[in-house]
Amino acid sequence: MLFAGLGAMGGPMAGHLITAGHTVVGYNRSFGRAQTWSEKYAAPVFEAFEDAVLGVDVLALCVGNDDDVRNLVLRALEIMPAGSLIIDHTTTSAHLAREMASAAAGKGIDFVDAPVSGGQTGAENGQLSVMAGGTEAAYARASEVFKSYARAMIRIGDAGAGQTAKMANQIALAGTVAAVAEALHFTKSAGLDDGLVFEAISKGAAGSWQMENRWKTMSAGEYDFGFAVEWIRKDLGIALDESRRNGANLPMTALIDQFYSEVTAMGGRRWDTSSLHSRLEDLRRRQMVRT
Repeated sequence: MLFAGLGAMGGPMAGHLITAGHTVVGYNRSFGRAQTWSEKYAAPVFEAFEDAVLGVDVLALCVGNDDDVRNLVLRALEIMPAGSLIIDHTTTSAHLAREMASAAAGKGIDFVDAPVSGGQTGAENGQLSVMAGGTEAAYARASEVFKSYARAMIRIGDAGAGQTAKMANQIALAGTVAAVAEALHFTKSAGLDDGLVFEAISKGAAGSWQMENRWKTMSAGEYDFGFAVEWIRKDLGIALDESRRNGANLPMTALIDQFYSEVTAMGGRRWDTSSLHSRLEDLRRRQMVRT
């Protein structure tokens, strides 16, 4: 099989496939990164995508955005034989997934949209959650691939359903991060010991993965934990676009996306999502200067 996109997520995922006994070749738009991955896993890579996809009947992708996926899938469909399988782990729009599934079906090829949750740590540890869209038969085939790097997997529905579920995941994630950031900011502003406060509240109904794993690093001003602000803004933008199609009201998501735009203006494009706390602390510092 071919794994296209060997970055922070795709590289470890492709590595787990090799460890699990799959024969994998790699492709990455930046060939230097592909070569680094090749040296680590002793697997072949190709500089030209058409050379990489030639002769494979399973293609997995974890690339950047809708345009990247469309470009590679349409090129692959001209080469891969009928009966092949394409798995897209990229977070994209649902309408792109439906478009690609239709194009693939026209060539007798299965397509599964299968975005993942768990971040870079989950990818490295083989502990991702996969939410998938596609036919039951296509999902059954794809699940044999997912087993190499997923701790959980579920078919949500037909093409596009996996991407729509990922949007719900990102909406909930952003809201939780924002709430933890505000709770910490409030605690500091009140002059309380944040360690004592969060020891207390993390054990009750307010507890969450984000609280358990990020309040300390937020408090220390450490924002280098993988999932960058520019990536969550892409994902929230996809969700907001979809809400305009399906009629959902996402006022909190729109507001948090605006907060992330302010973090970007502070120079935090590559900071991780918990950097919402930096915005609040910056506002407090500016208020103190004015007073």
